[in-house]
Amino acid sequence: MKEAIRIIGIDPGLRRTGWGVVETLGNSLRFVASGTVKSDDKTDLASRLCQLHEGLSAVLHLFMPHEAAVEHTFVNKDATATLKLGQARGIAMLVPAQAGLSVAEYAPNAVKKAVIGVGHGEKHQIHMMVKVLMPKATFDSDDAADALAIAVCHAHNRQSYLGRGRLAAIA
Repeated sequence: MKEAIRIIGIDPGLRRTGWGVVETLGNSLRFVASGTVKSDDKTDLASRLCQLHEGLSAVLHLFMPHEAAVEHTFVNKDATATLKLGQARGIAMLVPAQAGLSVAEYAPNAVKKAVIGVGHGEKHQIHMMVKVLMPKATFDSDDAADALAIAVCHAHNRQSYLGRGRLAAIA
C-alpha cells in the first residue's frame, strides 16, 4: 500500500508568510495544519528575514513534509516592495531546500485554477473552496488559506512534476 505524501504550501511575504500542510493519498486530501509566520516590522530587513527563516524551519521540523510548493512572486508597481517580497520568497524556497525537499513553484493563476477551476478569482472563493475540499481545514490568516491552496495545487499537479523529473520520486 502506498503511503500518504505530506506537502507544505508556502505563501511568501515579508510581514506574514503563510504555510499550510496537507496529506495526499491517491485522490484524497487531508488537512494537517496551517499558520502564519510573522516578522517584526520594527526591526531591520536582515532580522525580519531571519525571523521568517527560523519560523519556517520550526514548522518543517514539526510537520516533516515530503515536498514543498511556493507561489511565484507577482510584480507590482513598487520596485522596493517587489524586491523585499522576492527576498522573503527566497527564504520560503531556501528553508525546504535546506531540509532536502524538492520545491515546486506555481503562478497565482495556476493555484486559483487548481482550487476554484478558473485562473482568476477572489480570495473568498479560494478560502471557500479550500474548506469544501478539506472541511476540517482551519487558517488564522488569508496567507495561511492561500498557502493551503498552494499545497492543494501541488497535490493536484505533482505527478506532472514527477514525470518531468523536477521532483525526486518519493514513493
